[in-house]
Parts: sequence; structure tokens; C-alpha cells
Amino acid sequence: MKNKKHTEDNQEVKDGCETQETQTSEATKTPETTEEAADQIVDEMELMAQKCVELNDKNLRLMAEFDNYRKRTMKERVDLLKTASEKVLVDMLPLVDDFERGLKAMETSEDVQAVKDGVDLIYSKFIAFLAQNGVKAIPTENEVFDTEFHEAITTFPAPTEDLKGKIVDCVSKGYTMNEKVIRFSKVVVGE
Repeated sequence: MKNKKHTEDNQEVKDGCETQETQTSEATKTPETTEEAADQIVDEMELMAQKCVELNDKNLRLMAEFDNYRKRTMKERVDLLKTASEKVLVDMLPLVDDFERGLKAMETSEDVQAVKDGVDLIYSKFIAFLAQNGVKAIPTENEVFDTEFHEAITTFPAPTEDLKGKIVDCVSKGYTMNEKVIRFSKVVVGE
């Protein structure tokens, strides 16, 4: 036990001596070592300033690149919207040609049935054209009134009990395009 206490005391003395040596060596540093440390700090500061300039430049370039990308995509979107309907309109031109031929034929034709058949043919082509582009008529005859597809312009006393709440007459057809209503049917509802 005595040896153990003696060893601990020796250790404390050694630690104290080392602390004094460290303090003494720090106090006796030569001006050259502090100058070296100052130079090292200045070098690190210059390196950090250079990195800051590089990062700032990189950030500015990225911002400019993103701004150019945003402007380019906005211009492309505007151009797309301007020309999106071009295909539909080009596909409608043959129908316009048919109408012009029909009008010219009406001027000289005395056969009313032939003119009627021509107009029916043009109407069939136009309905087929609409179907190819995803446009469908909303059914209204004897259908239950549905605010999702129909717009009631008036109500009318139902002629029979089973027509209450159903569509009695359609004033203007409604249409959907790819399952989205593009025009509501204007209808008369039985009450």
C-alpha cells in the first residue's frame, strides 16, 4: 500500500514537470515560429478566399444556366400551344373542301335529294372526325339529369310519372373530349 502511494506521488510530480516544460517552451517561442504561423494563416485565408470566389462563380453560372433553361422551356411551351391545334385544323380542311363542293352543287342542282344526301355525307364525315379526336356527344334522350354532364335551362311538367327527374328535351348537345366535358348539354328536365 505504501509503494502504491509512493508511485502515485511520483506520477503527480512528473505530470507537473511536463506542464511547466510545455508552458516554458510556449513562452520562449522565437518570432520566426509565430511568423510562420501567421504566414500559414494568411495562406489558408487566401485559399479560402479563392474557394469562395470559385464557388460564387460556379453559383452564378448555375443560376444563369437555369434561367436560360427556364426561358427556353417557356418559349417551347408557348410555341407548342400555338401549334398544338395545327394538326386538328389540317385534318379539318378536307371537310371544308366538301362543304364548298356542296355549296357549289346547291347553286346548280335541282335535285333536292342529292343535295340532302351530300350534306348528310359531310355531316357523317365530320362526326367521324370528331370521334377520331376523342370528342363524343353526351347522351340526353330519356337520361337521368346529371349536373356533371347536363345544364338545366328550365323545368317542364313531366308528361308521365317515369320522366320525373329525367331529361325531357335537349336544346343544345353537349360533348366530352377524352372523358372531360368540353360543353355541357343544355336540357329541359321533367318535374
